[in-house]
Amino acid sequence: MDPLTQGVVGAVLPQTTHKRSLMLLAGLFGLVGGMAPDLDTLIRSEHDPLLYLEYHRQFTHSLLFIPVGGLICAALLHFLIGRRQSISFLQTYIFCSLGYATHGLLDAATSYGTMLFWPFSDLRVAWSYISIIDPLFTLPVMALVLLSAWFKTARYARAGLVWGVLYIGAGAYQNHSAEAMGMEIAKARGHEPDALSVKPSFGNLLVWKVIYRHGNIYYVDAVRVGWQPTVYPGTSIVALDIPRDFPWLDPNSQQANDIERFRWFSKGYLAKDPLNSDRIIDLRYSFIPNQINGLWSIELSAKADEEDHANFVTHGRPGAEGRRLLWQMVVGQQAISEALLSEVR
Repeated sequence: MDPLTQGVVGAVLPQTTHKRSLMLLAGLFGLVGGMAPDLDTLIRSEHDPLLYLEYHRQFTHSLLFIPVGGLICAALLHFLIGRRQSISFLQTYIFCSLGYATHGLLDAATSYGTMLFWPFSDLRVAWSYISIIDPLFTLPVMALVLLSAWFKTARYARAGLVWGVLYIGAGAYQNHSAEAMGMEIAKARGHEPDALSVKPSFGNLLVWKVIYRHGNIYYVDAVRVGWQPTVYPGTSIVALDIPRDFPWLDPNSQQANDIERFRWFSKGYLAKDPLNSDRIIDLRYSFIPNQINGLWSIELSAKADEEDHANFVTHGRPGAEGRRLLWQMVVGQQAISEALLSEVR
């Protein structure tokens, strides 16, 4: 999730546990603890652009690291604030650890992938229940956190916690419904998916990206889940085949190794970029959910030396037209109804 959401969710949990006199400090310390794990974004290398992908949402987001992360935050905040406010180090540690504990679990509810079980597993947990940015989730929680701090009562914080849990629960239900619709789309095409994934589109729980693999082809569509189920047919693309797509690539080179690192990160959802023959795109993400416009890719070079790394490329933000198209999907305009699902080819 975005830093603001991580902060307010980190603040809400310690606020639900303590008395009026410490409500402001509970929220403040929880907010810092909730944001702290994303300091792993500072782990970067100009020599190895993919290092960031390996370490973001890695050890700092692990369940095992929560006591350590909470301790680091508490040591700093107790020195700067806690001891001046006559609050014990133990209480500071509890507040910081509660905030820190929310971060990895909240990130796991998104679709990016979080290594909750590091160092025992490199599995990237991604439940795909909620978008990485969702104002309908964040703003009510933030408002209730501020009300708890202002009125010095846990009542509002507890309401914020309930809202957050219910919203993510709704996302889990929508995820299940979107997956069922995705299976119906594949069935209508006469396909039996080898793999199928659904992800919420930007900022809402109504429109979902559906991507599945049948043979060596990935099919990308969007569905609107809810009281008016609709399908937005998308497109398809051939899955990455390195000997075919990059016949010049030395299998022992660093670039070949970087492709495998990128494959692990993307769970195998890779294809050659149709707009740039030197790039490999992660098919899982696009702003318009029924299109193949990856948010990031790796770029290879036939002129690179054997030890040179692939370059990691983030793509531009959507323009006004992209935002308009997504909004039309959210409100159900220009849609194909569920009744016409059998016509989707």
